[in-house]
Amino acid sequence: MITRRHFGLLAGTGLAGIAAITLTGRPAAATEAKALRIGYQKAGLLAVARREKSIEKRLEADGTTVTWVEFAAGPPLLEALNVGAIDFGWTGDAPPIFAQAAGANLVYVGAAPSNGKGEAIIVKDGSPAKTVADLKGKKIAVTKGSSAHNLLVAALEKAGVAFADITPVYLSPADAAAAFASDSVDAWSIWDPFLALAEARQPVRQLTTTADTVAVNTYLLANKTFANANPAIVTKTIAGLTDTADWANANRSEIAKALSEITGVPIGPQTVAVERTVYGIEPLTDAIIAGQQVTADRFFKLGLIPKQIVVTDAVWAAPKA
Repeated sequence: MITRRHFGLLAGTGLAGIAAITLTGRPAAATEAKALRIGYQKAGLLAVARREKSIEKRLEADGTTVTWVEFAAGPPLLEALNVGAIDFGWTGDAPPIFAQAAGANLVYVGAAPSNGKGEAIIVKDGSPAKTVADLKGKKIAVTKGSSAHNLLVAALEKAGVAFADITPVYLSPADAAAAFASDSVDAWSIWDPFLALAEARQPVRQLTTTADTVAVNTYLLANKTFANANPAIVTKTIAGLTDTADWANANRSEIAKALSEITGVPIGPQTVAVERTVYGIEPLTDAIIAGQQVTADRFFKLGLIPKQIVVTDAVWAAPKA
């Protein structure tokens, strides 16, 4: 049985921290900022960048300090980005679509590889469901507005199953883990390291992964007001993450050990998660944005977002010097 203890180590949303920062921190609109607030999730490349201080190294010559705020998933991170509680963050493909549809004050500033093989729809080994098509009529746990939400939607579409023919159970990763373990749901769409930890705790089967289902990316995002006022900070932050990605690809065993210490996930499943992760930072090409538009259109068609959006409207153009 998956215990709540391990998932609890990963699941704090950081909302209390958001409130404190909102009340006591500087406005995101500050010009020539000397402080950068980054929202991160413990399991990702940003957690490694925090440990390695790669962003701090890029910004120290300018006297810019860095503050880190932890989140369990992309949606609450982008809520904080919108209100100016943080300035920069990284999420999967779906959260910025939901945020843009809600009128959030944010911009895409870079891209990275998708969760790929590290994101899957799983069932218990004894489940009668052998394929995604077998999920018709089933209850499926998923974090609303997350990249795993997009995986679920895209996988059902590919299998010819209407989204209305399943019952989505919208839960945080920690609550979804408990529901999956207790058989309150039939399947779970989830990303690493939660996926790797679930696989380590009980026999499960993957029905499909993001790598097998849909071509997507993950994204670097910034508060729009902050980015426009501080383009140099944004550019140097992306450069620092590129440094981290290059280092991570060459030091996977060290990354696994570091993330295990950070998250509390045992080294076994954490190593599995790291080995199936692709590290890298990419520019926002026309092809990448077109793929994100396909995802946005899919969500609108299903009524999951309130209005149709144009992704390019939220792509950052760094002001010219």
